Order: sequence, then structure tokens, then C-alpha cells
Amino acid sequence: MTYHSVWSDLRGVEFRQRWVDAGGVATRVLESGSADKPALIFIHGTGGHAEAYVRNLGPHAEHFHTYSIDMVGHGFSDKPDQAYDFKDYVEHLRAFLDAEGIRKVSISGESMGAGIAGWFALTYPDRVDKIVLNTGAALRLPEDVVQRLATLSMDAVVNASEESVRKRLEWLVHDPSDINEDLVDTRLTIYRNPEYVARMTNILKRHTDPDGQDRNCLEQHHWEKVACPVLVLWTDHDPTAPPEIGKQVADWIPDSRFAVMTDAGHWPQFEDPETFNRIHLDFLLGR
Repeated sequence: MTYHSVWSDLRGVEFRQRWVDAGGVATRVLESGSADKPALIFIHGTGGHAEAYVRNLGPHAEHFHTYSIDMVGHGFSDKPDQAYDFKDYVEHLRAFLDAEGIRKVSISGESMGAGIAGWFALTYPDRVDKIVLNTGAALRLPEDVVQRLATLSMDAVVNASEESVRKRLEWLVHDPSDINEDLVDTRLTIYRNPEYVARMTNILKRHTDPDGQDRNCLEQHHWEKVACPVLVLWTDHDPTAPPEIGKQVADWIPDSRFAVMTDAGHWPQFEDPETFNRIHLDFLLGR
């Protein structure tokens, strides 16, 4: 068997890993592209980390100063004992932009990251160029989806093992063989951090608290107020919602584009990077 590393996706790509003080939160970032280009930030989903975008950094760095960051409480960033609602993530992202001197940015988020992008566009509209909603839109999720996500996430953290982490990662993809050993090992290292169990409990309250979805979900009247151009990108095997839901969100947004990727699940940017990068760059570059 050929061993595949997440870092092999960055062969030939000039990039660096560093930590940024974002309002007191040491925030880990993978970065590529020159600072004189427009800024683009990739944001992972619940329980995720910057490696979700290792297959996208290089192609986007040709056109953008590209970041993939570990949001507060996630990955190798700080994990303070705090609330983890979308508004808290928005303030962390704003602090990151301020620390980097970025006035205006395009934001591409997957799942939870899409919700952060949407909330940010509504909270700080003058700081957003374009956003991408990748298999997520801060919508109310069906109870069975919430329970499946919460169970897999907590089991992967509380009983962190190669098997539990692999199950959590396989939930993200249509073809389980897309999950390689290095990706499992990277997330296992993160989940074995002693702080992570308590933080995952806080993070999941966005879904599991009785009023968690009321506080965090965006509805039609919210999306109708988004002023920037938006790409809604869905897949035919997304485990949270069918493509029709993504199309509905796109129809609510005044300036939107809708696309569906086939043979992919909740992580299309990783499962089929060639197709994702083409659709994504066409939108961001106005093609």
C-alpha cells in the first residue's frame, strides 16, 4: 500500500505554518501566496482543522493570499473555556483579520465554516468581498443528523483511537478510502489534547442546547440581507442535507451562484479538489 501524507498534497507549494495572536487566542494558520494579493480564508467545520484545505492552498495561492486557519477551540489553536456560538467564531475571525492587517477578505467555509462566513458577512458586511457556503449554511439540522454528528464527535474525542477518529472522518466523505492514515493521525493527535473533551462539549452546544439552534441558525430573512456575492456549493451525497436545501438558500440570496458536485460528501474540497478548485476559482475570479 502506498502511504499518503496530507503534506504530500503541498509538494511544490510554497507555504508556511505559524501562529497569530488573534485577540489573545494563539491561532494556527497554514498560509500560501503573496501578501500583495487579495486575501482569502478557508474555514473548516465542527471538530476540524486547517488540513481540510491542503489540496486547495496551492491552486488558490496563484491568485490570492490564502489562509487556512484553526478556529478557536479547534486544531492546534488555543482552546479557552468559553461559549462557541457562531457570534463567538465571528469575533475570533475579526480579531485574526485585525492582527493580520486585512481590511477586506473572501471567506470560504465548509459546514460550520459556512455558517461562520454567513454570520460574518451579516455582522461585518464592509469587510467581506465574497463568501462560499460549502455544504453548510447555518441552517436548522434534523434531529437525527444532530445526534449522529454529536455522537461521532464525542466518541472520537472521549474515546480517542484510530478507529473512532476514522469513523468521524469517514462521515465527511462519500468514499471512505479517501481518508488516509496521516489524516487520521493528525486528527487523533488533536483529539488527544486534554483540553479538547471539555471544549467539544462547549462546541456542540450550538446544536445540543435546547435553544442552541435558535441562537445560531440563519433563516430566509437573514440570507436575504447578505449583500456580497455568494457561491452555494453542495454535493449529491452530503450527510446533512440534500442539494435542494442548498438551492433554496441560493435562491434566498440576492447575488448568488449555485453548484452541485457529484460523487462527494461533506468534504468536496478534499474528495475532488480538481473540480472544487475549478468551480471555486471561477466564482472568486468572476469567470
